[in-house]
Amino acid sequence: MTTKPAVNPTTGSVTALRICPLCEATCGLELQIAGGRVRTARGDANHPLSRGYLCPKGASFPALLNDPDRLRRPLLRDRSTGAHREVSWAEAFAAVHAGLSRVVGTHGSAAVALYWGNPTAHTMAGSQHLRPFARALRTRSLFSASTVDQMPMNVACGLVFGHPALIPVPDLDRTGYLLVLGANPAVSNGSLCTAPDFAGRLTAIRSRGGKVVVVDPRRTRTATLADEHLPIRPGSDARWLLAIVNVLAAEGLIRLRALADHVTGVERVVELAAPFTPEAVEASCGIPADTTRRIARELAAAPQAAVYGRMGTTTVEFGATTSWLTLVLNVLTGNLDAPGGMMFGRGAHGRADRVPAGPAGQPGRSGGGRGWSIGRWHTRVRQLPEVMGELPVAALAEEIDTPGEGQLRALFTVAGNPALSTPDSGRLAAALAQLDFMVSVDPYLNETSRHADVVLPPTDSARVGHYDFSLGPLAVRTVAAYSPPVLPPDPGGMAEHDILARLALIALGAGTGDSDSGDGGLQAGVPSADAVAAFHETLIGDALRRAVGEPGSPVLGRDVTELRAQLDGDSVPELLLDVALRTGHFGDGFGARPDGLRLSTLLANPHGVDLGPLTPRLPAPLRTVSGAVELCPEPIVAELARLRATLDAPPQVASPSEAGRSPASDAPELTLIGRRHLRTNNSWMHNVPAMAKGRNRCTLLVHPLDAARHGVRDGGSARVTSAVGSLDVAVQVSDEVMAGVVCLPHGWGHGLAGTRMSVAAQHAGVNTNILTDGSRLDALSGTAVLNGIPVRVTPLG
Repeated sequence: MTTKPAVNPTTGSVTALRICPLCEATCGLELQIAGGRVRTARGDANHPLSRGYLCPKGASFPALLNDPDRLRRPLLRDRSTGAHREVSWAEAFAAVHAGLSRVVGTHGSAAVALYWGNPTAHTMAGSQHLRPFARALRTRSLFSASTVDQMPMNVACGLVFGHPALIPVPDLDRTGYLLVLGANPAVSNGSLCTAPDFAGRLTAIRSRGGKVVVVDPRRTRTATLADEHLPIRPGSDARWLLAIVNVLAAEGLIRLRALADHVTGVERVVELAAPFTPEAVEASCGIPADTTRRIARELAAAPQAAVYGRMGTTTVEFGATTSWLTLVLNVLTGNLDAPGGMMFGRGAHGRADRVPAGPAGQPGRSGGGRGWSIGRWHTRVRQLPEVMGELPVAALAEEIDTPGEGQLRALFTVAGNPALSTPDSGRLAAALAQLDFMVSVDPYLNETSRHADVVLPPTDSARVGHYDFSLGPLAVRTVAAYSPPVLPPDPGGMAEHDILARLALIALGAGTGDSDSGDGGLQAGVPSADAVAAFHETLIGDALRRAVGEPGSPVLGRDVTELRAQLDGDSVPELLLDVALRTGHFGDGFGARPDGLRLSTLLANPHGVDLGPLTPRLPAPLRTVSGAVELCPEPIVAELARLRATLDAPPQVASPSEAGRSPASDAPELTLIGRRHLRTNNSWMHNVPAMAKGRNRCTLLVHPLDAARHGVRDGGSARVTSAVGSLDVAVQVSDEVMAGVVCLPHGWGHGLAGTRMSVAAQHAGVNTNILTDGSRLDALSGTAVLNGIPVRVTPLG
């Protein structure tokens, strides 16, 4: 039932529509295909969310698909030489079966770990097949990029709203005041906020008379587009936001508005904020007290306002507390769940809101839910708590290299490069090398997968369908779009969902045995075609059974077999998508709502379907025990006591006056933060020539006063040393960073032995995570501290 792309009768090229899978913006692409290859990409002017916008990453989509370094067939590693050779799929899966069986047979399933990276959020397989594979491994050692990214916001939302995925997004197209902390969406294209052309949306806020304020230690591109930029010392955002709460309370500016009947804990929050006056936090934050008071008053006076924080507020010591405070400010100003404020998206496949089971707590409030907690289990070495079924990735190296019962001896990675993206990279690289067995599902032989005994490359994304399960609920407007494959299957390739299905079967020990290897031989342990088909059918049946058993579902109580017969789709991912769409809030309910969504609806509307602006949803989606927004959860209260103790601590970075007079010999430590660049935002884009060309972007930004104090010069080199490592890097002197702060981008450090990324190797850069300390974490979320790292900088040559 897949729609056919249009053919140009003059050129013979084919025009096909596609959703860009390269970042959270989910822009529509218009592709030109000729000779069996995607040749060009431009913005789809008729896409209801992106409206023709296209960034350089989207334009490079064809180059990424056609990259000669991209793996098309499986690889096996010779442990004696470290070299990888290409093999058949049957031989590769047989090696997985043998290696996994050996480890589990000797040490048990607890010795196996799984890590997945951010790209899994951009594939249907990542949403549909990754969790079944994780369950099949029968291990609690699950790690992901979430604990070097957004997990503090998940924790804050889980504690306050009762569900960690209930994350509000700024209603950019209707707000009149946007306070941005530690985020650079003009470069990142938005994060935990799906909004194509974020920069254009910021400009639109100002054009309609609104105001944008950016709080960041660096004058980012987003800051240059704002009305006001407030430099803040790294890691001090929580203290500053508490000072704003303090002002709102002291000046009688708290206005809950429509939230009044749905919030508890306001008085306790006000009490806890009392010590954090603007004057008390001024020295540690670097923001004058009168500026803090003005921002608080502006925020309170704005008819529609939103407070939005990202990586600079999550990858710090008090990341969960800072994320919580952004929620607090949106509540106290009445801007949560209100048009123009921070609103809850849904996604076209999202389930209908329903009142939780349980007695009603107060008038106007929904019944109680199950609530949410952390720490159901812990890591072996440091006893770090589980969050959302995951363990902190900062603990991965120690769980591998620390001997004892439960030591990790096998690792699977899916679409991730933790050797570059996680803390204390030197230790992790050494740990990966000592594993008994490792498998990587990845299209590149990169800094992580070079250690893998088996590399399983998924076919390129133009040959599989695309729908944004993870990102749709975070969009600033509800849009439904599905991209069918635009190229035929690679006869010798394999789609990601088929790879994960076979890995799950191997882990379960189901449906494996002698199988035709395709080269005239037989391979033991390879899942049969019948077993794979049965596994997929189980996934479809499970999805339908959940739907027919869910209170409020449009198919509640209906026959699963009957519904299965009505599904549309040419592939398993399409069939699973049809289930999600038809049983969701906007779905047709298998005929109950004839005008509702189903897969055929999206195929008939290849540009996408506009389902309208976000709408208020509270209190229905809340899953707290009380059925209310629980604004002051106890785990946060404990963190605030710890934060209170930091108020009297001296600043960790030098003030401008100090920077001007301290001799280099006794210069105080500088503070390291990260940064992003649009062209090199993701390490998986570093092998695209058009993205890598131009000036060196892996440089250390140093303020002129600090450069003079430490004896480094623009264009020279310096050694940066932290508590766990050191590296040598090119210096760029710039007042873009505040004094006392230095800045280095993440995702670099290419050209290592055993990798096959030729373009990236020519622009190797340095790995900033050599400097990050795996022992420094946000206590509640387990998220690594990647911003606010004490370092010393010394000149070279």
